Amino acid sequence: MEESDIKKQHISDHLANERTLLAWIRTAIGIMAFGFVVVKFSLFVKQISLLLGHVPMPQARGYSAILGIMLVAIGAITSVLAYLRYRKTKSQISEQVFQSSSLLISLLTGSIFLISIFLIWYLVIST
Repeated sequence: MEESDIKKQHISDHLANERTLLAWIRTAIGIMAFGFVVVKFSLFVKQISLLLGHVPMPQARGYSAILGIMLVAIGAITSVLAYLRYRKTKSQISEQVFQSSSLLISLLTGSIFLISIFLIWYLVIST
C-alpha cells in the first residue's frame, strides 16, 4: 500500500469516528426529547384532571415526571459518554491499535430497558 493510500485510510477512519459521535449525539437528543415529552405529558394529564374536577395531590409529582427527568439525564450522560468514547477512539486510530468497547451500548440499552419496563408497569396500573 502506498503512503497516500494509508493517509486516505487514516483520514477515512477519523471521519467515520466523527460520524459515529454524531450518531450518538442524535441518539442522546432523541432520548432527551422523549423525556421532555414524557414530562409535558404529565403536566397535560394534571391539567385534564383539573378540568374534569379531580383535584391532584399537591405533593405528588407522578411517575411520568420522574421518568421524563430520568430520560433527559440518560440523554445527557449518553452525550458525555459518546464524547469520551470519541476521544478514546481518536487516539486509538492515531496509534493504530483499536480496542472495541461495548460499555456505552450496554449502559444505554440497560437504562432504556429498565425505563421501558417501568413505563409498561405505569401504563398497566394507570388504565
